Amino acid sequence: MIEKTGIVGVIGLGYIGLPTAAILADHGVRTIGMDVSERNVAAVNNGEVPFVEPGLREVLERAVNSGTLTATTQTPTADAYIVAVPTPFTDTHSADLSYIEAAADGIATKLTGGELIILESTSPPGATEHMAARILSARPDLTAEDILVAHCPERVLPGKIMDEMITNDRIIGGLTRRAAEAARDLYSAFCTGEFLLTDARTAEMAKLTENSFRDVNIAFANELSVISHKLGIDVWELIELANHHPRVNILQPGPGVGGHCIAVDPWFIVDAAPEQANLIRTARQTNDAKPEWVLGRIEQALEAAGENPTVALLGLAFKANIDDLRESPSLRIAEKLAQRAPGAEILAVEPHVEELPRALQGFSNVALTSLDAALAQADVVVLLVDHDDFKRVAPEVLAGKTVIDTRGTWR
Repeated sequence: MIEKTGIVGVIGLGYIGLPTAAILADHGVRTIGMDVSERNVAAVNNGEVPFVEPGLREVLERAVNSGTLTATTQTPTADAYIVAVPTPFTDTHSADLSYIEAAADGIATKLTGGELIILESTSPPGATEHMAARILSARPDLTAEDILVAHCPERVLPGKIMDEMITNDRIIGGLTRRAAEAARDLYSAFCTGEFLLTDARTAEMAKLTENSFRDVNIAFANELSVISHKLGIDVWELIELANHHPRVNILQPGPGVGGHCIAVDPWFIVDAAPEQANLIRTARQTNDAKPEWVLGRIEQALEAAGENPTVALLGLAFKANIDDLRESPSLRIAEKLAQRAPGAEILAVEPHVEELPRALQGFSNVALTSLDAALAQADVVVLLVDHDDFKRVAPEVLAGKTVIDTRGTWR
């Protein structure tokens, strides 16, 4: 285990890196967070959270006030590194490893030998080996035996990160057994779940498999919703009835799939084995097509509403009660509707952001509005995200309006 007097550098202070750094520091580990955003670094050093995550602010404040957590825009010198940077996909759905490569380049300049380097970023099989090779190519004075490299994928749910990061079981995949054991010892500083040691490629594939499993099951629910609408069936009642079977557990449909995990990770498997990943590819295509189907329903409702209709779009985040807009189908729906319905007034309601997202700022027919104002003015109300605020809307407020509930919240 990294000694309490040792230093852990967390590269990337986003939705995973910052909670990781805060929890480590809150458990007595001297931690230095690094991020390229000066704004995020300043916020962290002031004990402020730059995004919504329940419970993070209190832990961050404690860690900063105790002096165990600081942030910087430069790669620190440390005894161990945790890399938690973005891994988006390209236009061809292959993984963009440029952020991992940049992190590796920064770490390489700081090494003296014996350091532990953990890749937490969700990655395609082979990415951890690629990171290690890049580090060693920049440091010919070091060998593979001089550094310990592992992949430890995060497996947490936004909105519950602070609990699940501690209690969830942890997959630890080392390039060597010694690296896996060193990573396990580091995470044992705060993790109470079971440690599952394996090799790096299997660990990478495990995370992708978990999210692909969910994606396939959501695709089944989304396809059911399209079929049920055509047949005049309430899909939520249908699923509720089917789930009474002791061996059936169908998930809930929605307007699509978002976030940086389920909407992205399956493509890494497809890219790694394109001829074999047929079901996984089809599920991704099914879920990616759902926003267009929802758009069609909205356009029909606007046409029926007459000239210059007003539509309230409730929710822009990719899931309930957070401000994360990454790969959000709701945001995609709002953007396309703004393009395709220039005569409609679009009132976007997202209680977890303070300004209109950049993707919508160029449209004169879109405004970020309060829930009450949007409901008072709208001819058409579209529920895209089941935020708690929206669940409390009284039925009489919706009377006389065309309602499209993509979450089954107001049944």
